[in-house]
Amino acid sequence: MGFDADDAASNVTGIEREVLGWDVFADASRQLSSMVLASGFRPDVVIAIARGGLLLAGAMSYALGTKNCGSINVQFYTGVDERLPEPVLSGPMLDAPSLTGLRVLLVDDVSDSGHTLAMVVALLRETACEVRTATLYTKPRTVLVPDFTWCETDAWIVFPWASLPPVAESLAGATLPADTLPAASLL
Repeated sequence: MGFDADDAASNVTGIEREVLGWDVFADASRQLSSMVLASGFRPDVVIAIARGGLLLAGAMSYALGTKNCGSINVQFYTGVDERLPEPVLSGPMLDAPSLTGLRVLLVDDVSDSGHTLAMVVALLRETACEVRTATLYTKPRTVLVPDFTWCETDAWIVFPWASLPPVAESLAGATLPADTLPAASLL
């Protein structure tokens, strides 16, 4: 198992990084939610583009008071600034017909090229009555500028949830003494 796209770009030299911490993420998600409400838009459902948009969508749905949440899985990045030729939907699939007539807030971590966001917006507009977009970051080269964005940057963003390799990778081959494991794991 590899560190997905080396999300922290830790082994790449000469790349400008912007590091987002958990506290700033919490503030940013509330600020984005305030922007949405200040615009007069009241989403019926918040949809995350997984995986990057999952935590932001959850935080925003709480802040907006919107209980209906969902996600759509899209694969695009294969490495630092490396992508597939185009975004690809992957399972499990979102039940798009259930969005008929609803106001949807589509959430992702960043609108980099904007191709993922554009593809999913087009898909959702087939059934939803209104689709608006929100991202933490927007890159200057994006083909789709989100309706709501917290920050614009051209740096590689290191998100708090992707700043460390997966736990399974860091534990590979390691054995932990039983007294260091959480009580629930000893059952």
